[in-house]
Amino acid sequence: MRDEQVSALSRRGMLKGTAVTLGLAAAGLATMRPAYAADASVRATSPDGRTSVTLSVVGGALRWSVLRSGGQVIDTSALGLRLSNGTTLGTDVTVIQNQHWTLNSVWNPVYGRNGTVTDHYQEQRWKLQDNVSGIRFSVQARAYDAGVALRYVLLDTGTATVADELTTFVFPDGTTVYSARDENEYLPVAPGSIPVTGTSSTDQGPLTDLPLTAALSSGVIACICESSRLNFPRLMLSSVSGQPGALSAFLMEHTARGSGPVATTSTVTTPFTTPWRAVVIGSTHAELVDNAELVLNLAPPGAVADTSWIKPGKVFRCELTTAAGIEGVDFAVARGLDYVEYDAGWYGPEFSTSDATKPIAAIDLPSVLSYATSKGVGVFLYVNRIALSDANSLFALYRSWGVTGIKLGFINDGTQAMTDQITGWARTAAEHRLLIDMHDDVRPFGYERTYPNYISLEGVRGNENFPTATHNVTLPFARNIGGPLDYTICYGQSRNKTTNAHQMAMAAVYYQPLNFLFWYDKPSKYANTANWPGLPWFNAIPTSWDESRTLTGSIGRHIAVARRRGSTWYLGAMTDETARTLSLPLSFLGAGAYTATVYADGTPGTSPYQTPVVVSTRTVTADTTLTVALAPAGGQAVILRPS
Repeated sequence: MRDEQVSALSRRGMLKGTAVTLGLAAAGLATMRPAYAADASVRATSPDGRTSVTLSVVGGALRWSVLRSGGQVIDTSALGLRLSNGTTLGTDVTVIQNQHWTLNSVWNPVYGRNGTVTDHYQEQRWKLQDNVSGIRFSVQARAYDAGVALRYVLLDTGTATVADELTTFVFPDGTTVYSARDENEYLPVAPGSIPVTGTSSTDQGPLTDLPLTAALSSGVIACICESSRLNFPRLMLSSVSGQPGALSAFLMEHTARGSGPVATTSTVTTPFTTPWRAVVIGSTHAELVDNAELVLNLAPPGAVADTSWIKPGKVFRCELTTAAGIEGVDFAVARGLDYVEYDAGWYGPEFSTSDATKPIAAIDLPSVLSYATSKGVGVFLYVNRIALSDANSLFALYRSWGVTGIKLGFINDGTQAMTDQITGWARTAAEHRLLIDMHDDVRPFGYERTYPNYISLEGVRGNENFPTATHNVTLPFARNIGGPLDYTICYGQSRNKTTNAHQMAMAAVYYQPLNFLFWYDKPSKYANTANWPGLPWFNAIPTSWDESRTLTGSIGRHIAVARRRGSTWYLGAMTDETARTLSLPLSFLGAGAYTATVYADGTPGTSPYQTPVVVSTRTVTADTTLTVALAPAGGQAVILRPS
C-alpha cells in the first residue's frame, strides 16, 4: 500500500498517536522492502517538505542526518547502542527490512498550549542485524513539520543490558548551543566547549542537560529533547574530544543530586523501545516555540480514562499556620486563583521528618481543607522524597482528606531506577486522583500526555533564585520547549532583577499549566489594590489555552507570545537588559473591534523592580500593529477582549 493510501486511511478513521503507527505495521499496511546491500540510505520527509531525516549505512556503519529547507541541521552523525558485554550495535550492520508510511491524525490534550494537536509525520523504520553477534534491532526515524525524532528497538526476546547510547549530533560550523546543567543559568558556547562539571558523587565531564538549544549560523534553531522515557536513564549530552561541532549521548549513571545508587548499565526486558531523541526545529526562533508539541506527539497517548478531575490552574503558597491557610483561601477566591499550597515544613523539618501524615501543631489541616472545599479552592501539600517510602498509602490518605495535589520535593532523577520511581509516582497519584508537581532537578519527557495529572515540574532556575532577564528570555526557547515548567512568578518583589511588567508577561509567555503566583508574598501585601495595578491581569489570565502563537523572538534577547482562551487573547512580551520596542501585528485577532488593556513599563526606576506598571486601554482590530515599548529587563502584558 502506498504512503498516500495509508495517510488517507488514517485520516478517515481519525485514529490517534502511536496506536495508529503500530496498527499499520501490525496489519502489514506499511511498505516493506527486502534486505539491502551493505550500503543503503532512506529518507523521511515532513508533510510540508521542508524537513527531512536520513538514515544510512556506509561500510556497515549506521548514520543519520537532518536537513531543513535544504540546509544542514544535523550533519552525518553516528547511531547505535553499546551493550554491557561489549557488543556494539550500529558499527557493523546489515539492513534486513525497510518499512515506511505517513500518518495524519488529531488529538485533544486535557490541557495545553492548544486545544487540538495535529500528529502528522512520515516514518522510516529499518530492521537491522548486527553482523558480529546476530542481534536484531531497529531504528525508527520520523519527520514532522516541527522537527524530527528517532529511537531504537531491541527486537530479540529476553533481556538486554545497555551500557551506552552512541547517538551523536554533529552541528554545522558556527553553531552556538545554550548549555545548562542542574538548575543553573544558560551559557551560550560552541558545542565542543561545554564546561566540565560534576562532583565525585555525580556524573562528571563536559555535560549538559536537556532540553539543549542550538542556534545555527543560517538562522535555523533546534532544540534537542527526549520523549517517552520509560524504564531508561535520563539523557545528557557531552562535548566530543576532537570534534568541535559534535555532541554525544550520555546516559546518566548517578542521580542529578548525587544520592542513591550508581548504575553504569540498565537491564531491560526485550523487545524494548528506547526513548525518542527529538530535534524540535524552527526556521525562526519564534517558530521553534510554536513547534514544542512535537515532544507530546512522541509520548504515549493518555492512560487515564476519566480526566474530568484534572484541572490546570493558579496556586498561592501559604505560610505554615491555620490562619494563613484560611487567609490564603480567601485570597485565592478574591484573586481568581484555583489552589493554595502548604510547602516544606507543614509536617515538620523536611529532612529529619519522614512522617508526612501529621501536620505541625500550628496547622489545623482538616479545618483548612474543609474551608477550602466550601470555597471551591483545592489544596496542595508538599512532600519531601524521604517521606515517600509508601506512596500508595500516603496518596490514599491524602485523597481521603480531600487533598487535590502533591508537590514532591528534592526528587532524584537520572538513573533507570529514578525514572521508574517518577513514572510510578505519577501513576499511583492518578489512581488516587491527585495532581503531581515534581520539583527540583527533574527534566520533562512528555509524560504529561500519558498521565495528565503529572501537571508540572521544576528543573529550571526560577524565581527562587531571582535570575536575570537574559535567562528569563532564554527559557521559552530552551527548557520550556521540553514541557511545562514551574517558575514561581514574583510580583512587586524587591529581589527581582526585572520590572513588574516583565514578571506579569511570564504568565502568558511561559507554558505553565500549574502556575505559582505571588511567590514569597502574603495576602496582606495586596490589601490596598490601588498600589498594585497589575492584579487584574493575574486575576484574569488562565493557564491552559485554545490557541497559542509566538509573534516574535530571539533567544536570550526578547519574545512576544499571544495565547487565546475562548474569545479573549492574552499577550506577553519580555526583553533582556536592553530596552527595545517591538512592532506586533494583531492579524491573529478575529473580526471586529477589541478592547486592549495594556500593562506597560513606566519610566524606568533606579532598579528594574522599581519601574512602575502603567495601565491604559485602546481599541484595536486585526489590522492594528501594536507598538510595545519595553524598559531594560522589562515587559508588557495585554488583554485583548472583543468589544
